[in-house]
Amino acid sequence: MSIPASADSARGVPLPTEPGIDTRKAADPPAPLECEIIDAHTHLDACGCVSADDIAAVMDRAKSVGVVGAVTVADDLDSAIWAAWAATQHPNVYAAIGLHPTRADMLDTAARSTLEKLACQPKVVAIGETGLDYYWDAADRAAQREAFAWHIDLAKRNQKPLMIHDREAHDDVLEILRAEGAPDVVIFHCFSGDAAMARVCVDKGYILSFAGPVSFKNSRDLQEAATLIPPAQMMLETDAPFLTPHPQRGRRNEPYALPYTLRAVAALRNVDENELGAAVIATTRRVYGLGGSERG
Repeated sequence: MSIPASADSARGVPLPTEPGIDTRKAADPPAPLECEIIDAHTHLDACGCVSADDIAAVMDRAKSVGVVGAVTVADDLDSAIWAAWAATQHPNVYAAIGLHPTRADMLDTAARSTLEKLACQPKVVAIGETGLDYYWDAADRAAQREAFAWHIDLAKRNQKPLMIHDREAHDDVLEILRAEGAPDVVIFHCFSGDAAMARVCVDKGYILSFAGPVSFKNSRDLQEAATLIPPAQMMLETDAPFLTPHPQRGRRNEPYALPYTLRAVAALRNVDENELGAAVIATTRRVYGLGGSERG
């Protein structure tokens, strides 16, 4: 199947034959789950996907261990175009579109127009990832705040969840949500806060999505937070190809690795992994409006 001209190597994502491709050894596959889960946030393009066949191969590997769907998330404008296209190529792939906060200075008039058109597509299930990143010296903070506010408005206009990237910016993220008025559904992707931050988010009705770091031995504050979240406000994600969970940390991540994170969180909460998985997939379907539609 052909890919759109704007969704080829011009996306800036290394293709399998190009220099710079992630050459780390792939994570070993986990034991298959008895339950089903959905990867709430991944980057299929950064995982090396280019064609519909690539997407199908990743999703087949995921399905073999119980991961039955995935939301592929944009980083820049080209990856937003690609993500929206990718969601049309597989029944269990969905898209989130927006500009990463480190790309906030790229949110010009043309980018806004493109994102507004993409946001209307039925398999675009969230707006983002957007927010604030005070770790990287990339877009200046004023540009990030302006872009964040614009994405908040886009989510509200389209009645779609807002997917937040929050790195070392908890207070400012919460303040901008307050000042702009949060959308009905707010997702903190790869939640990185402590128990106090988790309680604030839970009280506001926000959704917290946990990635591989919750399985790391030194993530005690994050692990405490993971024990406090009601299942109705919890999702799980890989953020692949980044943040591979323990015991595969340092290897290349992909949606099939999500069961490691589910099992880590279940152990922290002292609950059965199938019970937690059933609750988390119900939350994920509700948040993204999927309605148990994964098939094939």
